[in-house]
Amino acid sequence: MDKLVVIDGNSILNRAFYGIMGSKMLQTADGTYTNAVYGFLTIMFKLVEDLQPKYMVVAFDLKAPTKRHEMYKEYKGTRHGMPDELASQMPIIKEVLSAMNIAVLTKEGYEADDILGTLSRFGESNGLEVVLLTGDRDSFQLATEKTIIRIPRTKQGKTETENFDREKIIETYGIEPKALIEVKGLMGDSSDNIPGVPGVGEKTALNLIKEYGDIDNLYAKIESGEATVKGKLLENLVNNKELAYLSRTLGTIDVDSPIEKDLSKFEIVEWDKKKVLELFKTLRFNKFIERFGLENEDIPTQSLEDLFEMKSISSKETEELFSKEKNIYYFFEKVNSNKNLIIKQEIKNVYLAKDNMVYVLDFETNKDYIKIIFENKDILKVRI
Repeated sequence: MDKLVVIDGNSILNRAFYGIMGSKMLQTADGTYTNAVYGFLTIMFKLVEDLQPKYMVVAFDLKAPTKRHEMYKEYKGTRHGMPDELASQMPIIKEVLSAMNIAVLTKEGYEADDILGTLSRFGESNGLEVVLLTGDRDSFQLATEKTIIRIPRTKQGKTETENFDREKIIETYGIEPKALIEVKGLMGDSSDNIPGVPGVGEKTALNLIKEYGDIDNLYAKIESGEATVKGKLLENLVNNKELAYLSRTLGTIDVDSPIEKDLSKFEIVEWDKKKVLELFKTLRFNKFIERFGLENEDIPTQSLEDLFEMKSISSKETEELFSKEKNIYYFFEKVNSNKNLIIKQEIKNVYLAKDNMVYVLDFETNKDYIKIIFENKDILKVRI
């Protein structure tokens, strides 16, 4: 099944910024910080390699107030502004994504969460498996049999991800993903300054929704005298009914926001390599330049055949020939990929040169051995 990946741009950029701090803060020659951009791309590349999606979109928030601010002017009122070191990287990541031909979506009046929610349902309706990459657990309400929420976390300097599908949400919280909207209505959310009902925390809210199903039924039972709720909790619920309903509305992700929905524009295609190379040089992302071979034009295989005798060999034969070599001269033959990589090429063969002979190793068959060679720091690798 083809996959659609939707990335919460603000959430992942923010996570990347705080994940690479202090002495590791990367900068360009003119002092512009780039740590968030570098971290974002690292997470994105890992995601694409793991999932091989056919489609991808990155959603961003806008500075303008949203429809939630119109309902409740204190919405997100306790949040601090974005640090200048991070804010300066926002246009950079958008420029890089543009050079990579990756779709970027924003919508005035709506948040990135709403774009994620809308595209998740759009992807499902088009028979796609949907993966939402975000650090915001509010998106758990969107989990279904076909939509997975992927939460990145940094552990011992390495970024790992945890997947939450419908079953895991039920296992973790004891309720359906959609019912988490009801929970938020009761408990609120301090990070977004959603009030909720005073005195109701997560545990109480979960227990109430497990028992009554939703806020509507809870209040219906309270009004009919059938609810088992008593004491201060009952008093708080009765006195703050409007806040509960308002909080539920504020916490509900819009799955039908008026955004562009065109799969042909979301398909992963080959980068504008020249532009990406220029940006990576400016940003000093040398590891990415090397990783994707952006400075090296592929040499036609025919040119090697004109210069050398060619021979196909196995990893065992290669080990016998090259085990004592300190310098290895190599070339990767790449072909168009059918796995939908961001750069749509993959390695087919590895050519190793020695004594006017070029030995050809099939990459897929011998990749474990090839990895050993190229991770050996005692061997100097020279590209021919």
